[in-house]
Amino acid sequence: MITITRDPIDLCNIMVAAKDRSAGGAVLFIGSVRDHNEKGVVSEIHYEAYKEMAEEKMAEIEKEVKERWRIKKFIAIHRIGNLKVGEPSVAVIVSAEHRQEAFEACKYGIDQIKTRVPIWKKEVSESGVTWVKGVSLKK
Repeated sequence: MITITRDPIDLCNIMVAAKDRSAGGAVLFIGSVRDHNEKGVVSEIHYEAYKEMAEEKMAEIEKEVKERWRIKKFIAIHRIGNLKVGEPSVAVIVSAEHRQEAFEACKYGIDQIKTRVPIWKKEVSESGVTWVKGVSLKK
């Protein structure tokens, strides 16, 4: 399940959706709005996305995860719009028969979302409004 949404992320719902009788466990990553950046205090973040392309890229990542690991479920949700400090902005949950596969697949999923999906964030802080540069993975 892949979703780009303006609605709050319901963590309980995604945990229920990730359940699978043959899975021995699930790994959940939650990204939240921090209260600071390198320049000072952050009050909120505004996320924007090219929604159709973002969902397409997230679906590609889901397919890759399912090809590389024997997982049962992969769920990725990213918020757009204005988010306050502490609010979840992204969640990835992976269920699998074994924990190692779940951990590896979840890490890969969030790393790929952060680097490949066209979602941009604008931080509102005490020093002004700043568009944040994208993330690149170190090799």
